Amino acid sequence: MTNRKIPLLLICCATLFLFGVCKKSTSNSQPVPTPPVTNEVDFWLTKANQTALLSKQTAVIAFSATGNIYANIEVDSSVKYQTIDGFGYTLTGGSAFLINRLGASEKSAILNELFSNSSNAIGVSYLRVSIGASDLSQEVFSYNDLPAGQTDVSLANFNLSKDTTDLVPLLKEILTINPNIKIMGSPWSPPVWMKDNTNSIGGSLLPQYYSVYAQYFVKYIQAMAAKGIRVDAVTVQNEPQHGGNNPSMVMSAVQQADFVKNHLGPAFQAAAITTKIIIWDHNCDNPTYPITILNDATAKQYIDGSAFHLYNGSIGALTAVHNTHPDRNLYFTEQWTGANGTFEGDFKWHIKNVIIGSMRNWSKNALEWNLANDPTYGPHTPGGCTECKGALTIGGSITRNVGYYIIAQASKFVPQGSVRIASTESGSLSSVAFVRPDGKKVLLVLNDGSTDIVFNIKYKGKWAYTGLPAGSAGTYIW
Repeated sequence: MTNRKIPLLLICCATLFLFGVCKKSTSNSQPVPTPPVTNEVDFWLTKANQTALLSKQTAVIAFSATGNIYANIEVDSSVKYQTIDGFGYTLTGGSAFLINRLGASEKSAILNELFSNSSNAIGVSYLRVSIGASDLSQEVFSYNDLPAGQTDVSLANFNLSKDTTDLVPLLKEILTINPNIKIMGSPWSPPVWMKDNTNSIGGSLLPQYYSVYAQYFVKYIQAMAAKGIRVDAVTVQNEPQHGGNNPSMVMSAVQQADFVKNHLGPAFQAAAITTKIIIWDHNCDNPTYPITILNDATAKQYIDGSAFHLYNGSIGALTAVHNTHPDRNLYFTEQWTGANGTFEGDFKWHIKNVIIGSMRNWSKNALEWNLANDPTYGPHTPGGCTECKGALTIGGSITRNVGYYIIAQASKFVPQGSVRIASTESGSLSSVAFVRPDGKKVLLVLNDGSTDIVFNIKYKGKWAYTGLPAGSAGTYIW
């Protein structure tokens, strides 16, 4: 009976030791592993109760040739998966508006904190922007708005003017901080004169305008390039099965395949545009949609990959698409945090699904939704989202919300060009691991359980002893 109690007693004492309470073992327990003298593993912690927020820990962690009784998270850098494009947010028109109205020093400070690689920054490396308005713009617009009844098939009136006040200047400032940041463009709706309902909400693209709309994409990419902004990728349509937003448009898989293979792809090819074409850009509950398009060999030749959100379905849908078309890429492009959510609940769910889950299911990026809003969750269009909580709230001051820490737990430590490597999981411990371009290994671990957990990082036959409080995430670098 006594011997059966020893592991439990050791676990309790070791947990207390790791979290700064217990200093030595009892006379009836096995000895707690001797703390190393020289640190080999940096450890950054965020607790669900917010008592630690992306805080570098002072505990010394090092690898030992001696194992122990605790669970292992084993990292194997010889097994490699996808290359990472980055972590970040959607820079909505509303976000740009708010950031641009900060004082000069405050604006400079927050932009450097978000986008630089300095020691006090979080190294955001990927941004999604809307092509025209999203529902978190101040107003509904496209780049070719006309009076009712008029058309412009030559796109003679195309212009970026609605985005040149806030979005474009802000992107140029961001590019001076991080010239390598990747930018993805996503349309919520084409100009309404191209749609069968002539309305910004819902409706579908009229077939007679497929070629015109393809040229609209070409002009957008060229116009952004003329401003010094390279668009790395575009999605064909944001949430093509959600026609209730303002703006929005419905597009079936058959329609999207037709548009890509007969219009958008050839238009990009003819204009020598290398911007990636990405399909779907909607929930994980319908992997059949992108698979259907990729099954069309003619369409597939123009497509880089598929994008996903997780308002419905399971993150494993990405692997289902990967297994069917392993020669095409996957992206995770949007997930919101809401006004009625809690830090604890949102942090754990998003780290588990949006960060760890998307990465373990082959995604090249992970993006949260809105970068910034005001204290009333604006700006937004009439009928746009009234509860979307940005990573930042910008009012009389700047508040860093849960979305900031969700992304920062990865973006600060996993730069572009990192490669996902193998890592195991154990019980309520979820994990994902990377090797960076500088050769350092990064392991992100979430304790999704209700109790503190002691565990080892096992790497190349050695063990590094550590632990995580309940509901916390830790990023380890060595």
